[in-house]
Amino acid sequence: MAKIIDKRVTARIEGDFVVFLIGFRINKLWKVHKWLPVARAMPRMIQELEQHPKSGFLGAISYFGLMVQYWRSFDHLEAYARNPNQTHWPSWMAFNEHLGDSRGDVGIWHETYLVRAGEYESVYSGMPRMGLAKAADVADAVGALGSARSRINAE
Repeated sequence: MAKIIDKRVTARIEGDFVVFLIGFRINKLWKVHKWLPVARAMPRMIQELEQHPKSGFLGAISYFGLMVQYWRSFDHLEAYARNPNQTHWPSWMAFNEHLGDSRGDVGIWHETYLVRAGEYESVYSGMPRMGLAKAADVADAVGALGSARSRINAE
């Protein structure tokens, strides 16, 4: 079990970064052969990324069918996604080929957010490192970092 931080902390990351949300939705539970490959693909990609620190991948958290990823830049994210020598591109091509006309069986979605330096805030209290705090440094959420307004305006 992850170590609990028994105080209020906030995530601090230097420079701009990217938040990438990706998920899938099982629309027809009985069509396991359609959605199981999707469910199995993402953990393999994350393992691959964690082994390559220069990829620009900062970290991720996931829940069944939903993953939040943190990247140093959109260029890093796109370079990984389009690299035919890494896990994502072949998996994406196989997904498109395998699903064909049956996109109603399993759905995939993603959203990408470019976050400029200092234009975010977070707080974690009695939690293990998760979310941005898992991908960044943490600082005590006191004084100039004690409130959401002060964290969002902190340099």
